[in-house]
Amino acid sequence: MPETTGTRNVARYLPLMARERAEQTAIVSVARRERSGRLHYVRWTYAELDRESDAYAHGLLAAGICRGTRVLLMVRAGLPLIGLTFALFKLGAVPIVIDPAMGRRNLLQCITECAPQALIGVPRAHLARLLFPAPFRTLQTAVTVGPRLGWGGPTLAALRQQGLGRGAFPPADAPADELAAILFTTGSTGVPKGVEYTHGIFDAQVQLIRDVYHITAGEIEMPAFPLFSLFNVALGLTSAIPPLDPTRPAQCDPRGIVRMIHDLQVTSSFGSPAIWRRVAAYCLSARLTLPSLRRVLMAGAPVPLEVHRQLHQLMPADGDSHTPYGATEALPIVSAPGRAILAAHAEHPGPLGGTCVGWPLPGTTVRIIAIDDAAIAVWHDALALPPEHVGEIVVRGPTVTARYHQRPAATRLAKIADGDAVWHRMGDIGRLDAAGRLWFYGRKSHRVILPDQTLFTEPVELVFNSHPAVRRTALVGVAHGDGIRPVVCVELPDGRIPGRADAARLIDGLRTLGAAYAPTAQIDTFLFHRGFPVDIRHNAKIFREQLARWASARLARQRGP
Repeated sequence: MPETTGTRNVARYLPLMARERAEQTAIVSVARRERSGRLHYVRWTYAELDRESDAYAHGLLAAGICRGTRVLLMVRAGLPLIGLTFALFKLGAVPIVIDPAMGRRNLLQCITECAPQALIGVPRAHLARLLFPAPFRTLQTAVTVGPRLGWGGPTLAALRQQGLGRGAFPPADAPADELAAILFTTGSTGVPKGVEYTHGIFDAQVQLIRDVYHITAGEIEMPAFPLFSLFNVALGLTSAIPPLDPTRPAQCDPRGIVRMIHDLQVTSSFGSPAIWRRVAAYCLSARLTLPSLRRVLMAGAPVPLEVHRQLHQLMPADGDSHTPYGATEALPIVSAPGRAILAAHAEHPGPLGGTCVGWPLPGTTVRIIAIDDAAIAVWHDALALPPEHVGEIVVRGPTVTARYHQRPAATRLAKIADGDAVWHRMGDIGRLDAAGRLWFYGRKSHRVILPDQTLFTEPVELVFNSHPAVRRTALVGVAHGDGIRPVVCVELPDGRIPGRADAARLIDGLRTLGAAYAPTAQIDTFLFHRGFPVDIRHNAKIFREQLARWASARLARQRGP
């Protein structure tokens, strides 16, 4: 691995791997799929990927993109995205990565905040800048990936051709604190926020992921979350780009994913639990196993215990699932193998303790502070609560970002200064047990405050999720008279809305489950929903604010005029 002194530019990993592992496949993706399901692949070696990245860097520099240029990057997963991102890192430019499916209003607001100086995007991105010019008014350069349909600016193909044969492009000598990229949150609790990533943070993530999960160069990793392929390059892995729409992972075809795992002998994967729920169910129904798969990392939402159990039936004896916990602002900070998670829940059975997500990672400090929506300017140790106390999760460590981009108010609420370090307030509720494990209770903004108690989403939903006819539930608070009514929204496995008789039986069963626990005994309102609104990145975080509005309108209709 490159030395961690001197430059911390993460782009340095690619030429290193191109020297050490020139003929190893860096990226393999599906070229076409036959009706039989057979997949045909296209591959690029590390040497080829580095040459592509160099050609892009030379061409982009000639087009005016240089060190410090903020570049809105709107490109599909695969070779262009990976090659372009490393080219921008080599230049010292700052890629801006936004999920385009976040909704038009949010997308345009996020672009406006970032004030991009360049756009590298597919034709649809350029069409958006023509239809909504205001957020793009700061653009000085516009590069089209694919056919140019009547607008100006160079194409990526032309810039690549211009840069071919010009030799290696040496990465910019970037210190640890230099801005490397702006990555946006999922927006699960509001408008997505841009998070400023430095080269030092990216570098710390690479080291942590390699060491914690015992990843070795030469493995074949399936990045079901596209940006994870950037870490794969730094780790010397082969990235097997899965055949799925990254904006709709919960709708993936598990047959294609399983075929890729078998064809390429995939050893590791990072992705949403929504993907692995489908893959595990398919494999078990088809009586298939995944003997090459030694490591599955699932993030984005709490992982149901049943998914761990199912994966353990499919993987070899030395394989395991993992639950890296964190957020765009700080990732990863906590993790544990699936078998350790199951053991923790066996030690502390019952749903009210939340979901165990593991132990803090090396160099990372996790504490619990009292639940408070006000800003905290300066850290002092008296803020930390003792073990087993429930409160807000805060974290300090090498992967913790320092600020949001152009969101000073959000930065003040989320960050606590501690000398030269920064604590990040996760906005999540949890507790640390006596063994140092972190247990997740849900988002702070999703808690339901009642006169006699506060309900947290994860423990409450675990109670009702245990009903065998239910896929998942979601607790929301709905205004009722002068107070708040706790409402549990219910999603069935097939997305159906049950008839009156079936609904009555299901609700009776749910009330019986709730009656067994004091916190849930008073919940008596249940509403059936065809399919919860979820985040576009993982399809696993429930947008409870939207559900609360839906529930409020539904109850109003039931009451009538």
